[in-house]
Amino acid sequence: MNKRLVIVLALILPSLLVDAQFRRKRYKYELMLNLGATNFLGDVGGSSQIGTHFVKDFNYQVTKPVGGLGIRYKNNRYWALQGGLWWGQVGGNDAISTEPFRHNRNINFKSIILEPSVRFEGYFTQDRGGHLYRLKNVHGMKRKDIQAYFFGGVGLFYYNPKGEYTNGNWYALRPLGTEGQGLPGGPKEYSPVSICFPLGLGAKIAIDQRWSIGAEYGMRYTLTDYIDDTGGKYYSNSAIKAAHGNIAAYFADPSLMTYPKELGGASAGVWQAAPGQERGNPKYKDAYMFMTLNVNYKIPYKRKRTRSKF
Repeated sequence: MNKRLVIVLALILPSLLVDAQFRRKRYKYELMLNLGATNFLGDVGGSSQIGTHFVKDFNYQVTKPVGGLGIRYKNNRYWALQGGLWWGQVGGNDAISTEPFRHNRNINFKSIILEPSVRFEGYFTQDRGGHLYRLKNVHGMKRKDIQAYFFGGVGLFYYNPKGEYTNGNWYALRPLGTEGQGLPGGPKEYSPVSICFPLGLGAKIAIDQRWSIGAEYGMRYTLTDYIDDTGGKYYSNSAIKAAHGNIAAYFADPSLMTYPKELGGASAGVWQAAPGQERGNPKYKDAYMFMTLNVNYKIPYKRKRTRSKF
């Protein structure tokens, strides 16, 4: 037999076998492990401006950890559905903000975030799935399989804001009614569960047919303004004290009373909140962001073969 033909067969046969094996073995499901950091965007803390809902209010000093598990269903090369469960922490502290009103308000908080969510993913390139053999200059063989994608979805999340008291202890803020929740003329108590809308971008690179690593950045827009327990107006501090005690009165208004007169203070160097004054910014709902690295594993399965009756 011609030596050249032998060489050609030696190169082509493995690729044909791999391609046949890939057709028999589909990779519709993929497990994901995510680890990274989260940051809060709301009324409390932030940068040198009044609270917003986007990254220009980012403050790295309150970055906290986040992790998540997910499963991806992909029956098409260009789109997928993913369900995930995320756990993280968010926090904010007015004391580290250089914006005068925020700094004087002096509110702080931290909260866990527990988020089950479902999202749609759209891919800019086809998923080739990686290759078992790494042969140069062979048609159909790729050394790297890099994919970029966008995602959007919906989820629920649980939160429980807590504030740090002067003795260093942390207290759950929702039961304290810091904006007069449940008191005459005050707002109703907010729910610890709300809806979020994940939106972001990601990319991943295949290591082999089953394993890949990647990174994601995603915003979570929400339907609540109380992840930081701050979203409305000041209530009578004496009424809060009478209803819930000294600790509740402190968290309702821990202001430093150093807001300058030229910026709206009662007198030079003295300012104290009055009932009806704005405590939070009602223009924006709270948001939080996840920045993560992930490891992905495709779950293989073989198609069932049906035996011929003849």
